[in-house]
Amino acid sequence: MQTRILFYVLFAALGANVFAQVRDTIPARKFSVSTSIAIFTNIGSEAATNTHHYEVHFKYDFTSKDKIGLKFATWSLFQPMGIQYWDGLLEMINKNSELYGSEFYPGSLREVGLGVSYQRMFWKGLFVTIEVLPQLKTYVDNDKNKIDNGFKLYTSYHIGYHFPLFKNRMFVEPQIHCQNWLIDTNTPQNFKVIDKKWNSYFLFEPNLYIGFKF
Repeated sequence: MQTRILFYVLFAALGANVFAQVRDTIPARKFSVSTSIAIFTNIGSEAATNTHHYEVHFKYDFTSKDKIGLKFATWSLFQPMGIQYWDGLLEMINKNSELYGSEFYPGSLREVGLGVSYQRMFWKGLFVTIEVLPQLKTYVDNDKNKIDNGFKLYTSYHIGYHFPLFKNRMFVEPQIHCQNWLIDTNTPQNFKVIDKKWNSYFLFEPNLYIGFKF
């Protein structure tokens, strides 16, 4: 009888220890929703350079260091995405610059997609993220008449830092990311002429994400 009681006590202690270890590796708040502050710069603006950029991320923490997620994003492009800062990007969208509008499309395109992401924490809040976003493209002319549809496979690579706020109920993530789109199909010829002058990637874009955990 005493041996059986001792066995039960040891079994319970072992189970409690295993549970404690599992509990320590799984975050208390496993889910999060976040977005880029870029969406706030688009609201209410009808300027030619307004990208109407909106995106939402839903993520699940399956360990204390690893997150997987879904990303929904849509934006409108008025000129090629592959123009780098050092190519004069800021001057090309500044109305007071002589370069303003020099690379504008003969219309615009709307891109919308639903993709996946993986984020890995390395040290404290330092992380890297990879995102893969298949997108459908819709081209319109300057009169907003539809021209054609296409497909783009957009990928991005992020490095940033996670700052928890309010007992980890909220967070901000300043980051820098690079992106490319090696698959880009069915571009109308008058858009393609402009695209060919530039890269199929963009480097070192700063961004800030804000989110909530639950």
